[in-house]
Amino acid sequence: MTRTPNSPRDGGRSPVLSTRALNRATLARQLLLDRADVPPLDAVAHLCGMQAQEPQEPFTGLWSRLRGFQPGALDDLLTGRQVVRTHLMRRTVHLVAAEDVLAWRARHNAMLRQRVLGTYRRELAGVDLDELAAAGRAVLADGEPRSMAQLARAVADRWPEPGTRPLGEMLVAGVLPMVQLPPRGVWRTKAGVRNALVSAWLGREIDPLPAAEDGSDPVGQELVRRYLAAYGPAATADVRAWSGLAGLPGAVAALRGELVTFRDERGRELLDLPDAPRPDPDAPAPVRFLPAFDNAILGYDDRTRIIDDADRGLSVAGARVVLVDGRVSATWDVEGETGAVVVTPLRAFSRAERSEVAEEGRELAAFLSDGESRRVRVASSS
Repeated sequence: MTRTPNSPRDGGRSPVLSTRALNRATLARQLLLDRADVPPLDAVAHLCGMQAQEPQEPFTGLWSRLRGFQPGALDDLLTGRQVVRTHLMRRTVHLVAAEDVLAWRARHNAMLRQRVLGTYRRELAGVDLDELAAAGRAVLADGEPRSMAQLARAVADRWPEPGTRPLGEMLVAGVLPMVQLPPRGVWRTKAGVRNALVSAWLGREIDPLPAAEDGSDPVGQELVRRYLAAYGPAATADVRAWSGLAGLPGAVAALRGELVTFRDERGRELLDLPDAPRPDPDAPAPVRFLPAFDNAILGYDDRTRIIDDADRGLSVAGARVVLVDGRVSATWDVEGETGAVVVTPLRAFSRAERSEVAEEGRELAAFLSDGESRRVRVASSS
Protein backbone atom coordinates (compact mmCIF):
# COMPACT_ATOMS: atom_id res chain seq x y z
CA MET A 1 0.00 0.00 0.00
CA THR A 2 1.24 3.55 -0.73
CA ARG A 3 0.50 6.88 0.77
CA THR A 4 1.40 10.42 -0.14
CA PRO A 5 4.32 11.83 1.88
CA ASN A 6 4.62 15.34 3.12
CA SER A 7 8.00 16.09 1.54
CA PRO A 8 9.25 19.53 0.57
CA ARG A 9 11.70 18.01 -1.89
CA ASP A 10 9.10 16.45 -4.15
CA GLY A 11 6.00 18.37 -3.16
CA GLY A 12 4.36 15.19 -1.91
CA ARG A 13 4.35 13.56 -5.34
CA SER A 14 6.42 10.42 -4.59
CA PRO A 15 4.41 7.52 -3.19
CA VAL A 16 5.71 5.87 -0.04
CA LEU A 17 6.50 2.17 -0.23
CA SER A 18 6.11 0.25 3.00
CA THR A 19 8.85 -2.06 4.21
CA ARG A 20 6.66 -5.01 3.26
CA ALA A 21 6.14 -3.61 -0.25
CA LEU A 22 9.90 -3.25 -0.64
CA ASN A 23 10.34 -6.79 0.63
CA ARG A 24 8.02 -8.22 -2.02
CA ALA A 25 9.70 -6.15 -4.74
CA THR A 26 13.10 -7.44 -3.65
CA LEU A 27 11.89 -11.05 -3.63
CA ALA A 28 10.44 -10.66 -7.11
CA ARG A 29 13.58 -9.03 -8.55
CA GLN A 30 15.80 -11.61 -6.84
CA LEU A 31 13.82 -14.55 -8.30
CA LEU A 32 12.81 -15.56 -4.77
CA LEU A 33 9.06 -14.94 -4.95
CA ASP A 34 8.64 -17.51 -7.72
CA ARG A 35 11.39 -19.78 -9.02
CA ALA A 36 12.27 -18.71 -12.54
CA ASP A 37 12.36 -20.76 -15.73
CA VAL A 38 15.55 -19.21 -17.09
CA PRO A 39 19.01 -20.63 -17.85
CA PRO A 40 21.62 -20.23 -15.11
CA LEU A 41 23.66 -17.81 -17.23
CA ASP A 42 20.65 -15.52 -17.59
CA ALA A 43 20.04 -15.70 -13.84
CA VAL A 44 23.66 -14.83 -12.96
CA ALA A 45 23.54 -11.91 -15.39
CA HIS A 46 20.16 -10.70 -14.10
CA LEU A 47 21.45 -10.76 -10.52
CA CYS A 48 24.49 -8.69 -11.58
CA GLY A 49 26.66 -11.53 -10.32
CA MET A 50 26.52 -13.58 -7.14
CA GLN A 51 28.83 -13.13 -4.19
CA ALA A 52 31.04 -16.21 -4.15
CA GLN A 53 34.00 -16.05 -1.81
CA GLU A 54 32.65 -19.35 -0.45
CA PRO A 55 32.93 -21.37 -3.68
CA GLN A 56 29.96 -23.72 -3.20
CA GLU A 57 27.41 -21.13 -2.04
CA PRO A 58 26.19 -19.96 -5.49
CA PHE A 59 24.83 -23.45 -6.17
CA THR A 60 22.36 -23.08 -3.30
CA GLY A 61 21.62 -19.53 -4.39
CA LEU A 62 20.65 -20.71 -7.87
CA TRP A 63 18.75 -23.75 -6.58
CA SER A 64 16.55 -21.43 -4.50
CA ARG A 65 15.88 -19.23 -7.52
CA LEU A 66 15.56 -21.54 -10.55
CA ARG A 67 13.21 -24.39 -11.34
CA GLY A 68 15.01 -27.64 -11.97
CA PHE A 69 18.50 -26.21 -11.45
CA GLN A 70 21.25 -28.78 -11.94
CA PRO A 71 24.76 -28.13 -10.59
CA GLY A 72 26.38 -29.41 -13.77
CA ALA A 73 24.87 -26.49 -15.67
CA LEU A 74 26.88 -24.02 -13.58
CA ASP A 75 29.98 -26.19 -13.86
CA ASP A 76 29.65 -26.02 -17.64
CA LEU A 77 29.41 -22.23 -17.52
CA LEU A 78 32.58 -22.01 -15.41
CA THR A 79 34.66 -24.41 -17.46
CA GLY A 80 33.19 -23.00 -20.67
CA ARG A 81 34.31 -19.48 -19.65
CA GLN A 82 30.82 -17.99 -19.79
CA VAL A 83 30.91 -17.07 -16.10
CA VAL A 84 34.00 -16.28 -14.05
CA ARG A 85 35.01 -15.87 -10.43
CA THR A 86 36.62 -12.48 -9.94
CA HIS A 87 37.04 -9.59 -7.51
CA LEU A 88 34.53 -6.93 -8.49
CA MET A 89 31.74 -5.36 -6.42
CA ARG A 90 33.01 -4.24 -2.99
CA ARG A 91 36.31 -6.03 -3.77
CA THR A 92 34.67 -9.32 -2.92
CA VAL A 93 34.81 -12.43 -5.07
CA HIS A 94 31.75 -12.62 -7.29
CA LEU A 95 30.52 -15.13 -9.83
CA VAL A 96 29.86 -12.89 -12.83
CA ALA A 97 28.87 -13.34 -16.46
CA ALA A 98 31.98 -13.03 -18.62
CA GLU A 99 30.47 -10.27 -20.74
CA ASP A 100 29.70 -8.23 -17.64
CA VAL A 101 33.26 -8.55 -16.32
CA LEU A 102 34.59 -7.26 -19.63
CA ALA A 103 32.12 -4.37 -19.66
CA TRP A 104 32.26 -3.40 -15.96
CA ARG A 105 35.79 -4.04 -14.72
CA ALA A 106 37.32 -0.74 -15.89
CA ARG A 107 34.63 1.20 -13.99
CA HIS A 108 35.65 -0.64 -10.82
CA ASN A 109 39.43 -0.26 -11.22
CA ALA A 110 39.92 2.82 -9.04
CA MET A 111 37.66 1.46 -6.29
CA LEU A 112 39.48 -1.87 -6.23
CA ARG A 113 42.86 -0.19 -5.86
CA GLN A 114 41.60 2.08 -3.12
CA ARG A 115 40.05 -0.77 -1.18
CA VAL A 116 43.32 -2.69 -1.16
CA LEU A 117 45.15 0.48 -0.14
CA GLY A 118 42.62 0.94 2.64
CA THR A 119 44.05 -2.21 4.20
CA TYR A 120 47.71 -1.92 3.14
CA ARG A 121 48.36 1.78 2.59
CA ARG A 122 51.37 1.85 4.91
CA GLU A 123 52.94 -1.30 3.46
CA LEU A 124 52.45 -0.18 -0.15
CA ALA A 125 53.40 3.47 0.38
CA GLY A 126 56.58 3.25 -1.72
CA VAL A 127 55.19 1.08 -4.50
CA ASP A 128 54.34 2.57 -7.91
CA LEU A 129 51.13 0.69 -8.68
CA ASP A 130 51.48 1.04 -12.45
CA GLU A 131 54.95 -0.46 -12.24
CA LEU A 132 53.61 -3.24 -10.04
CA ALA A 133 50.90 -4.01 -12.58
CA ALA A 134 53.47 -4.11 -15.40
CA ALA A 135 55.69 -6.45 -13.38
CA GLY A 136 52.74 -8.73 -12.67
CA ARG A 137 51.78 -8.85 -16.33
CA ALA A 138 55.35 -9.74 -17.24
CA VAL A 139 55.29 -12.68 -14.82
CA LEU A 140 51.96 -13.89 -16.22
CA ALA A 141 53.06 -13.54 -19.84
CA ASP A 142 53.96 -17.23 -19.91
CA GLY A 143 50.25 -18.07 -19.66
CA GLU A 144 50.63 -20.12 -16.47
CA PRO A 145 48.04 -19.52 -13.71
CA ARG A 146 49.45 -18.75 -10.28
CA SER A 147 48.34 -18.52 -6.72
CA MET A 148 48.43 -15.10 -5.11
CA ALA A 149 51.51 -16.08 -3.10
CA GLN A 150 53.33 -17.34 -6.18
CA LEU A 151 52.63 -14.14 -8.07
CA ALA A 152 53.70 -11.98 -5.15
CA ARG A 153 56.95 -13.91 -4.63
CA ALA A 154 57.77 -13.46 -8.30
CA VAL A 155 57.90 -9.65 -7.90
CA ALA A 156 59.03 -9.45 -4.27
CA ASP A 157 62.73 -9.02 -5.15
CA ARG A 158 61.84 -5.66 -6.67
CA TRP A 159 59.65 -4.60 -3.72
CA PRO A 160 60.92 -6.49 -0.67
CA GLU A 161 59.60 -4.11 2.00
CA PRO A 162 55.80 -4.56 1.73
CA GLY A 163 55.76 -8.33 2.12
CA THR A 164 54.06 -10.83 -0.12
CA ARG A 165 50.51 -10.47 1.24
CA PRO A 166 50.07 -6.75 0.40
CA LEU A 167 51.76 -7.21 -2.99
CA GLY A 168 49.64 -10.25 -3.77
CA GLU A 169 46.34 -8.68 -2.83
CA MET A 170 47.09 -5.57 -4.86
CA LEU A 171 48.04 -7.65 -7.87
CA VAL A 172 45.15 -10.10 -7.72
CA ALA A 173 42.36 -7.83 -6.46
CA GLY A 174 43.57 -4.35 -7.40
CA VAL A 175 45.75 -3.51 -10.37
CA LEU A 176 45.27 -6.57 -12.60
CA PRO A 177 41.92 -7.82 -13.94
CA MET A 178 42.12 -11.48 -12.93
CA VAL A 179 39.89 -14.52 -12.60
CA GLN A 180 40.03 -17.60 -10.39
CA LEU A 181 40.17 -20.67 -12.58
CA PRO A 182 38.23 -23.93 -12.29
CA PRO A 183 38.19 -26.42 -10.69
CA ARG A 184 37.70 -23.86 -7.89
CA GLY A 185 33.97 -23.20 -7.78
CA VAL A 186 33.02 -26.50 -9.43
CA TRP A 187 30.27 -28.53 -7.72
CA ARG A 188 31.45 -30.51 -4.69
CA THR A 189 35.08 -29.85 -5.56
CA LYS A 190 37.73 -28.46 -3.26
CA ALA A 191 40.53 -26.62 -5.04
CA GLY A 192 42.98 -23.86 -4.29
CA VAL A 193 42.93 -20.50 -6.02
CA ARG A 194 44.79 -20.26 -9.32
CA ASN A 195 44.65 -16.82 -10.91
CA ALA A 196 44.91 -15.82 -14.55
CA LEU A 197 44.47 -12.55 -16.39
CA VAL A 198 40.96 -11.90 -17.70
CA SER A 199 42.48 -11.32 -21.13
CA ALA A 200 44.19 -14.72 -21.09
CA TRP A 201 41.13 -16.64 -19.89
CA LEU A 202 38.51 -14.87 -21.98
CA GLY A 203 40.70 -14.01 -24.98
CA ARG A 204 39.93 -10.30 -24.80
CA GLU A 205 41.03 -7.28 -22.82
CA ILE A 206 38.47 -5.57 -20.63
CA ASP A 207 36.54 -2.79 -22.33
CA PRO A 208 38.07 0.67 -21.87
CA LEU A 209 35.92 3.28 -20.20
CA PRO A 210 34.05 5.28 -22.87
CA ALA A 211 34.76 8.98 -22.99
CA ALA A 212 32.07 11.05 -21.29
CA GLU A 213 33.24 14.62 -20.86
CA ASP A 214 29.82 15.62 -19.54
CA GLY A 215 30.25 13.31 -16.54
CA SER A 216 27.27 11.16 -17.55
CA ASP A 217 29.21 7.93 -16.83
CA PRO A 218 27.80 5.52 -19.47
CA VAL A 219 29.04 2.37 -17.74
CA GLY A 220 27.73 3.67 -14.42
CA GLN A 221 24.33 4.20 -16.04
CA GLU A 222 24.23 0.58 -17.13
CA LEU A 223 25.24 -0.54 -13.64
CA VAL A 224 22.41 1.51 -12.10
CA ARG A 225 19.84 0.15 -14.56
CA ARG A 226 20.94 -3.41 -13.98
CA TYR A 227 21.06 -2.94 -10.22
CA LEU A 228 17.53 -1.54 -10.10
CA ALA A 229 16.25 -4.41 -12.25
CA ALA A 230 17.59 -6.90 -9.70
CA TYR A 231 17.36 -4.94 -6.43
CA GLY A 232 15.08 -1.94 -6.79
CA PRO A 233 13.37 0.20 -5.73
CA ALA A 234 16.52 1.45 -4.02
CA ALA A 235 18.30 4.55 -2.76
CA THR A 236 21.62 5.76 -4.12
CA ALA A 237 23.12 4.65 -0.78
CA ASP A 238 21.98 1.13 -1.62
CA VAL A 239 23.66 1.30 -5.05
CA ARG A 240 26.85 2.41 -3.32
CA ALA A 241 26.64 -0.36 -0.72
CA TRP A 242 26.18 -3.01 -3.40
CA SER A 243 28.83 -1.83 -5.84
CA GLY A 244 31.44 -0.25 -3.59
CA LEU A 245 31.44 2.70 -5.98
CA ALA A 246 30.86 6.23 -4.74
CA GLY A 247 27.15 6.49 -5.44
CA LEU A 248 27.47 6.96 -9.22
CA PRO A 249 26.08 10.51 -9.05
CA GLY A 250 26.73 11.33 -12.71
CA ALA A 251 25.01 8.18 -13.83
CA VAL A 252 22.01 8.75 -11.58
CA ALA A 253 21.68 12.35 -12.77
CA ALA A 254 21.77 11.24 -16.41
CA LEU A 255 19.16 8.55 -15.79
CA ARG A 256 16.62 10.53 -13.78
CA GLY A 257 14.45 11.27 -16.77
CA GLU A 258 13.82 7.55 -17.35
CA LEU A 259 13.33 6.53 -13.71
CA VAL A 260 10.41 6.76 -11.30
CA THR A 261 10.79 7.76 -7.67
CA PHE A 262 9.27 6.59 -4.39
CA ARG A 263 10.05 7.11 -0.73
CA ASP A 264 10.49 4.57 2.00
CA GLU A 265 9.00 4.86 5.46
CA ARG A 266 12.13 6.71 6.61
CA GLY A 267 11.66 9.33 3.91
CA ARG A 268 14.60 8.24 1.74
CA GLU A 269 14.22 8.75 -1.99
CA LEU A 270 14.04 5.46 -3.87
CA LEU A 271 14.74 5.11 -7.59
CA ASP A 272 13.28 2.46 -9.86
CA LEU A 273 12.66 1.40 -13.43
CA PRO A 274 9.12 2.27 -14.50
CA ASP A 275 8.06 -1.21 -15.62
CA ALA A 276 9.88 -3.28 -12.99
CA PRO A 277 7.75 -5.62 -10.85
CA ARG A 278 6.38 -4.23 -7.60
CA PRO A 279 4.06 -6.95 -6.31
CA ASP A 280 1.21 -6.48 -3.91
CA PRO A 281 2.66 -6.31 -0.39
CA ASP A 282 0.29 -9.12 0.62
CA ALA A 283 1.58 -11.50 -2.08
CA PRO A 284 2.48 -14.81 -0.40
CA ALA A 285 6.22 -15.45 -0.08
CA PRO A 286 7.38 -19.06 0.04
CA VAL A 287 10.15 -20.29 2.33
CA ARG A 288 13.58 -19.86 0.74
CA PHE A 289 17.00 -21.02 1.92
CA LEU A 290 19.77 -18.53 1.12
CA PRO A 291 23.50 -19.24 1.02
CA ALA A 292 26.18 -17.37 2.92
CA PHE A 293 26.72 -13.75 1.87
CA ASP A 294 23.77 -13.66 -0.51
CA ASN A 295 23.39 -10.28 -2.19
CA ALA A 296 19.64 -10.34 -1.62
CA ILE A 297 20.71 -9.14 1.83
CA LEU A 298 24.17 -7.64 1.32
CA GLY A 299 23.12 -5.64 -1.75
CA TYR A 300 21.62 -2.81 0.32
CA ASP A 301 22.70 -0.13 2.73
CA ASP A 302 19.31 -0.30 4.47
CA ARG A 303 18.66 -4.03 4.80
CA THR A 304 15.52 -3.73 6.91
CA ARG A 305 13.39 -4.69 3.93
CA ILE A 306 14.58 -8.27 4.42
CA ILE A 307 16.38 -8.58 7.78
CA ASP A 308 15.76 -7.03 11.19
CA ASP A 309 18.45 -4.67 12.46
CA ALA A 310 18.93 -6.96 15.46
CA ASP A 311 19.98 -9.76 13.09
CA ARG A 312 22.00 -7.64 10.65
CA GLY A 313 25.29 -9.08 11.91
CA LEU A 314 24.32 -12.46 10.47
CA SER A 315 24.53 -11.04 6.97
CA VAL A 316 28.22 -10.21 7.27
CA ALA A 317 29.21 -13.18 9.44
CA GLY A 318 28.62 -15.77 6.73
CA ALA A 319 25.48 -17.28 8.27
CA ARG A 320 23.18 -19.11 5.89
CA VAL A 321 19.65 -17.91 6.45
CA VAL A 322 16.06 -18.95 5.87
CA LEU A 323 13.41 -16.56 4.61
CA VAL A 324 9.97 -17.10 6.11
CA ASP A 325 7.25 -14.76 4.84
CA GLY A 326 10.04 -13.02 2.96
CA ARG A 327 12.21 -12.13 5.95
CA VAL A 328 15.28 -13.63 7.57
CA SER A 329 13.72 -15.80 10.30
CA ALA A 330 16.23 -18.61 10.87
CA THR A 331 19.74 -19.79 10.14
CA TRP A 332 20.63 -23.14 8.61
CA ASP A 333 23.59 -25.44 8.21
CA VAL A 334 24.37 -29.00 7.16
CA GLU A 335 25.24 -31.56 9.79
CA GLY A 336 28.44 -33.22 8.67
CA GLU A 337 27.78 -36.72 9.97
CA THR A 338 24.22 -37.14 8.71
CA GLY A 339 23.93 -34.62 5.89
CA ALA A 340 20.81 -33.29 7.60
CA VAL A 341 19.81 -29.68 7.04
CA VAL A 342 19.57 -28.15 10.52
CA VAL A 343 17.41 -25.04 10.93
CA THR A 344 17.70 -22.75 13.95
CA PRO A 345 14.77 -20.31 14.20
CA LEU A 346 15.34 -16.68 15.19
CA ARG A 347 11.70 -16.32 16.21
CA ALA A 348 8.75 -18.53 17.01
CA PHE A 349 7.25 -20.36 14.02
CA SER A 350 3.62 -21.19 13.59
CA ARG A 351 2.77 -24.82 12.91
CA ALA A 352 2.26 -24.03 9.21
CA GLU A 353 5.57 -22.16 8.99
CA ARG A 354 7.46 -24.99 10.69
CA SER A 355 5.93 -27.47 8.25
CA GLU A 356 6.85 -25.35 5.21
CA VAL A 357 10.41 -24.83 6.49
CA ALA A 358 10.80 -28.56 7.04
CA GLU A 359 9.52 -29.42 3.57
CA GLU A 360 11.80 -26.95 1.82
CA GLY A 361 14.66 -28.15 4.01
CA ARG A 362 14.07 -31.74 2.86
CA GLU A 363 14.24 -30.61 -0.75
CA LEU A 364 17.48 -28.73 -0.05
CA ALA A 365 19.00 -31.75 1.69
CA ALA A 366 18.20 -33.85 -1.36
CA PHE A 367 19.80 -31.28 -3.65
CA LEU A 368 22.97 -30.96 -1.58
CA SER A 369 23.37 -34.74 -1.24
CA ASP A 370 22.52 -35.63 -4.85
CA GLY A 371 19.36 -37.32 -3.61
CA GLU A 372 21.00 -39.40 -0.89
CA SER A 373 19.39 -37.58 2.05
CA ARG A 374 16.16 -35.80 2.83
CA ARG A 375 16.94 -35.31 6.49
CA VAL A 376 15.97 -32.03 8.12
CA ARG A 377 15.78 -30.92 11.74
CA VAL A 378 14.07 -27.73 12.79
CA ALA A 379 15.21 -26.74 16.26
CA SER A 380 12.77 -25.46 18.85
CA SER A 381 11.95 -21.78 18.54
CA SER A 382 13.77 -19.56 21.01
